[in-house]
Amino acid sequence: MFSLGLHYLCIPMLTERTIEKLRILAEAAKYDVSCSSSGTVRKGKAGMVGNTVGGVGICHSFADDGRCISLLKVMLTNYCKYDCAYCVNRRTNDIRRATLSVSELEEITMEFYRRNYIEGLFLSSGVVRTPDYTMERLVAIVRDLRTVHHFNGYIHLKSIPGASRELLAEAGRWADRMSVNIEIPREESLKLLAPEKDHQSVFQPMALIQQGVLENKEDRRRLRHAPRFVPAGQSTQMIVGATEDSDRDILRMSSALYQQPTLRRVYYSGYVSVNTYDPRLPVLKQPPLVRENRLYQADWLMRFYQFRADELVDDRHTNLDLDVDPKLAWALRHPEAFPVDINRDDYERILRVPGIGVKSATLIVNSRRFARLTSYHLKKMGVVMKKAKYFITCGELSASYANPIVGVNELHPERLRPLLVSEAQRKRAALEQQMTLDFGDSGK
Repeated sequence: MFSLGLHYLCIPMLTERTIEKLRILAEAAKYDVSCSSSGTVRKGKAGMVGNTVGGVGICHSFADDGRCISLLKVMLTNYCKYDCAYCVNRRTNDIRRATLSVSELEEITMEFYRRNYIEGLFLSSGVVRTPDYTMERLVAIVRDLRTVHHFNGYIHLKSIPGASRELLAEAGRWADRMSVNIEIPREESLKLLAPEKDHQSVFQPMALIQQGVLENKEDRRRLRHAPRFVPAGQSTQMIVGATEDSDRDILRMSSALYQQPTLRRVYYSGYVSVNTYDPRLPVLKQPPLVRENRLYQADWLMRFYQFRADELVDDRHTNLDLDVDPKLAWALRHPEAFPVDINRDDYERILRVPGIGVKSATLIVNSRRFARLTSYHLKKMGVVMKKAKYFITCGELSASYANPIVGVNELHPERLRPLLVSEAQRKRAALEQQMTLDFGDSGK
């Protein structure tokens, strides 16, 4: 998982046995993608070790798939009492198991931090004995790091569903971000793959964390130096492609979660076929990475472009278009919304034009007060004219000029689409669509 590799061997405090356990537990943690270290700042303090500037963590290590590892991402143990079909650490899997003690994990974190290998910690765990027993050990680690070792770096702590309110409250005092993974968007699909779990066990700790964050904000309004509680908010993760759930199911769940004031990010993880023997799971030649990417793009549109989930996916289009990005797909389905007059229409309409982002839309609205905008100005502002020119009118892009642009309404979406989809995009989408999606006997 880590590019540090043999650097482990340069740390005299770590025994070979500890290093081997670390390798096993780092490998076990790699499937959880909800580990972004963003949204908080911890300034350097006298008597404390390190700081978190802008909450960006580090970018020194990379996973095998190329993703940047900004934190020491590790599990306390990969033993687990649950037998979730989609999880590599499920109880019935015959894999190498390991458990780090509380003191071992604290020692590893501090030694790596002092050597500048890491600038933060992402800590999760399998559930052993009871949720409270596991959560108590996780809380002990983050509490000791802050109070005994004076660790001032970023900490992202995974909450254990079913843990007590008191333990969650204690964890929130020391962690920068906490997360509980929903994993599967629909309750019936979750019950199929993880009969021992339900959505209530996830929503309850999320609600408790949210309550703690909101109460802490009120406390800090009255008392400036009141201790912070989960200052970077919450995140969660959903697995893409492990069930027959559609993109509409996933995005509707995400949209509902984003209505909560403390939920910062929903992460989407393309399912990796780790338990191919289980007939409840699909057989995939590769993870659905194009679909995963489209979900992230749709998520971005909901968060920053004022799109609703039901606009991006509906009863006729339950899954996102793999050939084109969700914004362009929406525009091709709604030619009646175009063309948009760059010099007259409001910000919200301009923001929906393919090829125009938040920054360029803001520049357009601010700049047109001083001069009539043309395609030359739009290019300078960063607008992707290859896409945008079919959906806008501005200055010279009209029939009165020698080389007018034929818009989406005149050209029609079905004829315009091939002009906007590259051969590489078509090949990637076709490859993913040809993957085997045999769910076997799902009990239906």
